[in-house]
Amino acid sequence: MHLQGIEKVTLTALDLESARKFYIDWGLSLKDASSNALLFESLNGAQVSVHASTDSQLPNGFEKDPTLREVTWCVKDQATLAHFTSKLSSLPSFEQHPGLIKFKDPSGLSVSLEVSRKKELTLKAAVTNSWDQRQRINQPSPIYDKASPIEVGHIVLFVASLSESSAFYQKFLGFTLSDSYPSRGHFLRCTPNGGHHDLFLLELPDKRVGLNHIAFTVRDLHEVFGGGLHMSRCGWKTELGPGKHPVSSAIFWYFHAPTGALVEYYADEDELTPEWIAREITPGPTMFAEWAIKGGIDGHTRRQIEAQAPSGQFMTDTPK
Repeated sequence: MHLQGIEKVTLTALDLESARKFYIDWGLSLKDASSNALLFESLNGAQVSVHASTDSQLPNGFEKDPTLREVTWCVKDQATLAHFTSKLSSLPSFEQHPGLIKFKDPSGLSVSLEVSRKKELTLKAAVTNSWDQRQRINQPSPIYDKASPIEVGHIVLFVASLSESSAFYQKFLGFTLSDSYPSRGHFLRCTPNGGHHDLFLLELPDKRVGLNHIAFTVRDLHEVFGGGLHMSRCGWKTELGPGKHPVSSAIFWYFHAPTGALVEYYADEDELTPEWIAREITPGPTMFAEWAIKGGIDGHTRRQIEAQAPSGQFMTDTPK
């Protein structure tokens, strides 16, 4: 019995109106709103809940606001929830509520489990023409005006003790190690068969805990580009991207969010099975990004930030 991914992330914002605009521009649907909270959904029903940091109903934070307050992971059915209830009930922080269970991870982050309400989707995505496989016949590849994220794909957390936190998620929640930066980071997936990672735990030299980023899965690399260009046109700041991760093979684009840390569009990550052998990888700039654009691409000029916009109908219209 395994988890099925992320059902909901609960975040804080110092400015709810800014958070509302950001996540609508990001491509999520606003499902509910009040004076101190906003609820967004991705295409498959994964939720992003954003609250004013003064909301007294929230779990305690594990770093200064704005940040992540809780991660809700989902299971397939009540039998699986009962399985994890039995495994986790000995934890001092364990709480059982109607339809869900709650506890704290070693960093003090609130974690909950519930039966998934996410929808199964059938979506068309880009088909690539490689040298040996010509799959896209008589059709151009897609161009996206903006992104519509499918789900919350993974989260990246700073932890005080990598060994303790990784052991916790593997022992109590059934995560599998996909790859590692020895003594610094563990890429973990919540199912033996699945994408490269649902959770990345990273230990910093100063041992601080907190949120690094939340990643949203989109259809294909073209939607990463279309979504990133739209966010740029809307005035949001790129941290890094577009680019390509060599560890998971994913194409990415990171933006600064009003809810703290970063958010990421990504697509085309590696798919792993139990036969995959976890690698020990020496960290370094080229291992985080095989290639990347610092500061992003201007959504209006479609060029690097501060590069001259193209003129004329053709590139050749520019005089020599």
